[in-house]
Amino acid sequence: MQKPARRPNSPHFSSGPCAKRPEWRLSALENALVGRSHRSKEGKARLEELLERSRRLLGLPAEWRIAIVPASDTGAVEMALWNLLGARGVDLLAWESFGEGWVTDVTKQLKLEDARVLRAPYGKLPDLREVDFARDVVFTWNGTTSGVRVPNGDWIADDRQGLTICDATSAVYAMDLPWQKLDAVTWSWQKVLGGEAAHGMLVLSPRAVERLESYTPPWPLPKIFRLLSKGKLNEGIFKGETINTPSMLCVEDQIDALKWAERIGGLPALIRRSEANLAAVSAWVERTPWVSFLAEDPATRSCTSICLSCEKPKEIAALLAEEGVAYDIGAHRDAPPGLRVWGGSTVETSDIEALLPWLDWAHEEVK
Repeated sequence: MQKPARRPNSPHFSSGPCAKRPEWRLSALENALVGRSHRSKEGKARLEELLERSRRLLGLPAEWRIAIVPASDTGAVEMALWNLLGARGVDLLAWESFGEGWVTDVTKQLKLEDARVLRAPYGKLPDLREVDFARDVVFTWNGTTSGVRVPNGDWIADDRQGLTICDATSAVYAMDLPWQKLDAVTWSWQKVLGGEAAHGMLVLSPRAVERLESYTPPWPLPKIFRLLSKGKLNEGIFKGETINTPSMLCVEDQIDALKWAERIGGLPALIRRSEANLAAVSAWVERTPWVSFLAEDPATRSCTSICLSCEKPKEIAALLAEEGVAYDIGAHRDAPPGLRVWGGSTVETSDIEALLPWLDWAHEEVK
């Protein structure tokens, strides 16, 4: 089989940090507020702009708070777990490595005794009908290392008594989230909008704020996790007064990505772009006998972290990286052997379509 003549314009298909927006250049950062305090009037204005653009783009309800927090999505999830859990029993859902990480934190670090784990192997979801919404619930919306997402929010009870804590880092900006059903939601900049690392985002519902102000966890909270001031929510954190020092270069980059998203049509356009990438891969898998989706149910297949099963995936990934056609498409180290192609909203469908014949070529070369 001959090498395909057409190459992707961008070979960046990593699941994090992910591809920058189309036509991104370093010049997009030329107005970054470097050398200035993030607490200055100008610095705070940049952070407030980032929060407001994020809120608008996602369509957050007015009462939901949104903050920039330290340590990427991991820091945001840990902040939610350490602040909110312990008031009642908790159901923990895990079907890939990040969900398993939150199970470990809750059962081994926080050591909650009333913790029930609902597990499924890679490629499947737990039985969502078994979730007890009289309890708190911790889950990932999209399994970044398995390519399995929850199909919608219909399974989440409207009259829940507990809180829903959702790690949505590879879902936000590419999937439609039912905010009224979610009480604490986290993500990071380096996923769907292709931002830079180390900054997390945390959204809290009024119910989550009420929990924060009425319940004191039995464990000490490090300064970097503290959301209260004198027993009340520290509202400054949700108005751009970050707990620690953010990178103003990264802030500028994220504002640039948000502006791009607005220009192309907002959240609906972002979702369409990502779903088009999944559709292109789906059509190829359907006609290609040597590859299959890791996610068994089409309704649960991720449109961002598209995980594929095949033979000799490491060799295929290495060959395509050597050719400069596709970088970082091997499966996550904790996942079953396979390929993982990022299909988030910054990836052009034309690049996905150009990649697919190269996958066929690489398969022929290594088999």
